[in-house]
Formats: sequence, structure tokens, C-alpha cells
Amino acid sequence: MGEALAALRALRLPLCRDEFELQAQVAEALRRAGLDFAKEARLAPRCRADFLLRGGVLIEVKRGRVDRARLLQQLRRYAAQEAVTSLIVVTERTVALPREVGGKRCAVVALNRLWGVAIG
Repeated sequence: MGEALAALRALRLPLCRDEFELQAQVAEALRRAGLDFAKEARLAPRCRADFLLRGGVLIEVKRGRVDRARLLQQLRRYAAQEAVTSLIVVTERTVALPREVGGKRCAVVALNRLWGVAIG
């Protein structure tokens, strides 16, 4: 999980037009870090992760305002899968999530926290 978090925390992206664009940027960051992953990994019927890294690290990408309750429900479904060892949520905006979901470690990479302050 640590290598994936480091790769994602290095992202410095402007606001993306859509979630697919954001996912493409995440995929590129993972490739640059040399991490092996499957995109749109099917875990179970109606349960598909944006990214699943070797070792079971699942990455879910959310753009815009996140419905926390709905996201937690989705993460619980993912955490219930044996193939998943930990969860990372990449969002444009900060969302408060517990450090553990379904007995699996959970981390948030909020891109707005990575933007910093522009001085000009």
C-alpha cells in the first residue's frame, strides 16, 4: 500500500473534466512507479474496482463531491472480497473516511490537499 500511496501523493493535477480523465492520470502515476495493476478489476458480480494492484491494494477514484454514505457502502463491498487487502480512495475533494473499512486498512488521497497555494 505504501508504494501506491507515494505514487498517488505525487500527483499534481488540475481539476479534471471527468472521472475517466482522472483515472487515466492515476493509471499513469502507477505505471511511472512501476506498480502492476488491473484496471476495472471484476471482484464479484456488480463489484468492479477502478484499480486492483498486485498484492490486493484496491484503488477507487471519485471526482467531484462524494456521497460519503454511498462510498462507504461501496468500500464495504470491496473489503468483503478476499482478493482485497487494503483500500485507497483518490478524490478531488477531501472526504472523511475511517482508517479501516470491513477490517481492511483504508487511506484517502485528496487531490485538493496536494494542490498547495498558488502565489502569483
